[in-house]
Amino acid sequence: MTDKVRIDTLSAHSLPQSNDTFLARQAEFESNVRSYPRKLPLAIAKAQGVWITDVENNQYLDCLAGAGTLALGHNHPDVLQSIQSVISSGLPLHTLDLTTPLKDEFSSYLLSLLPGQGKEYCLQFTGPSGADAVEAALKLAKKVTGRSGIISFSGAYHGMTHGALSVTGNLSPKEAVSNMMPEVQFMPYPHLYRCPLGIGGDAGVKALTYYFENLINDVESGVRKPAAVILEAVQGEGGVNPAPVEWLQRIRKVTQEHGILLILDEVQAGFCRTGKLFAFEHAGIEPDIIVMSKAVGGGLPLAVLGIKKQFDAWAPGHHTGTFRGNQLAMATGLTTLKILKDKSVADKVTAQGEWLKGKLADLQKRYPVIGHVRGLGLMIGIEIVKPDEAQDHMGCYPADGELSALLQKKCFESGLILERGGRHGCVLRLLPSLLITDEELGIFLDKFENALLGAGIKPV
Repeated sequence: MTDKVRIDTLSAHSLPQSNDTFLARQAEFESNVRSYPRKLPLAIAKAQGVWITDVENNQYLDCLAGAGTLALGHNHPDVLQSIQSVISSGLPLHTLDLTTPLKDEFSSYLLSLLPGQGKEYCLQFTGPSGADAVEAALKLAKKVTGRSGIISFSGAYHGMTHGALSVTGNLSPKEAVSNMMPEVQFMPYPHLYRCPLGIGGDAGVKALTYYFENLINDVESGVRKPAAVILEAVQGEGGVNPAPVEWLQRIRKVTQEHGILLILDEVQAGFCRTGKLFAFEHAGIEPDIIVMSKAVGGGLPLAVLGIKKQFDAWAPGHHTGTFRGNQLAMATGLTTLKILKDKSVADKVTAQGEWLKGKLADLQKRYPVIGHVRGLGLMIGIEIVKPDEAQDHMGCYPADGELSALLQKKCFESGLILERGGRHGCVLRLLPSLLITDEELGIFLDKFENALLGAGIKPV
């Protein structure tokens, strides 16, 4: 008979059920690196769909959804059933890179969703996070090409591990971190509201397109031919900036001509978030390496690369990761992917995104602090500005990160959870469950306007 060992722990239910109590204990237990509890001060008791309930029984409409991880929202019944099925099946929970019938089915289905039904691609399971997958993609590109340089873009976010941080645009987390990965060249990424060249419009896009091509072709650019170009087809943390189709298509053309691998980071924008299965599909291109995480695991940790077979230069064991065989995540991921496809969720997301941007544009007319509304599908950014200050030569008002932070706070007080991003944190970002209803989007609009009023902003 196996001895049963009883471990005595302090039950959370024995604590005073207040957010402040749990937050104070979290501050005692955890490092200063924690971030979300500082902006969203709650302790979660339960969640269902797009709704979160805290320990004080307050309800919140969740437009963060695990930073886009929870494509089907919280605790979707089919996702929960898939977990229970694995637990009762006798499958091991982790298998390294050994296969199982479940992994076989997941792999086959995921490949079928890639360009050309995945016939030219193979999969690499890298580990639990998107940053792990980015690291593997960068390493593989260097191995394939024999070159060491990487081109990334201003405003990019690819993760916080050493190589991923090196190709991330945000300077704040790089402070006091010496010896970042060498030969990373940043280039300007198009911005629908704040053109980095100060031109704006189609002219700005054409100039940026020319700038990239010229850098690669110019024998005196000072930049050696890189192993890879890495980018997001819609920048998320960088402020919800969709890449113009013309620009993205030219980058694909130039990289192909020069034997440079194109890595598309679809960690946040992938799996119907933008109204297409992958955000790069809006430009009709095929990347050499697709980075997938977040929604691909159906809410559980999983990260996968889709690699063009001709670039699969790995030798056995040359890139590993203990948790790359997460069976529960493959079960929840498979369930999620099937629902997204079978229910035509991408079409629903496209329609809702256009409707919501239209409603936000109407709101913008009454509240000029909304400087710009942009995004694709249910990946939407609302840039907050100072409309009482002078416009720049392109007609853009100065960014207002302080008001954006206040609005996030007022949204929280109104029962609405959303995230900020972009330069100076001036962009309020929406990443709700892709199954959010039209009625719930209406509730979002009501709560958001209440937050504007709560911040002392009067409609015009």
